Amino acid sequence: MNKNVFGGLVLGAVSLLLSTQALAEEEWPMYGADYWDVTAVDVKDGGSWKYMNWLSDEWRKNSEFAKSKGWIKDYVILSNVHARKGEPDLYIIRIIESVPSGAEGEKRQKEYAAWSKKSEQAMVDESGNRAEYREVQGSSLLQVLKFRK
Repeated sequence: MNKNVFGGLVLGAVSLLLSTQALAEEEWPMYGADYWDVTAVDVKDGGSWKYMNWLSDEWRKNSEFAKSKGWIKDYVILSNVHARKGEPDLYIIRIIESVPSGAEGEKRQKEYAAWSKKSEQAMVDESGNRAEYREVQGSSLLQVLKFRK
């Protein structure tokens, strides 16, 4: 074999090896992990006692059920201690590993309704009744980013 051809093949193989190694080293430095489903809530004047009792009882039972099913990993409520005008008083957070598909979401809703022994209409009515002492200002779906190294 011609020395020039052989040298060219060796050089090409070494270049390919080095470029593959360089690509592996350029891996994105972070990766996506759990999702935080965050609901921002403004508690109306005089509504704190009633809403905190509902969160401590009904909402916590619902969240524990979802956790027992593996639908959520955890949940937490954060208080906005120094809320400025227009900012929410509370952030209600449910931590999930992934967002369920539409079909999975429907399956979970049916299972939840059977567990809670409430109709869809009853659940909608109850949510509307809470408008008397709280207002949902919005929601966000945030994803935790973890360092790769």
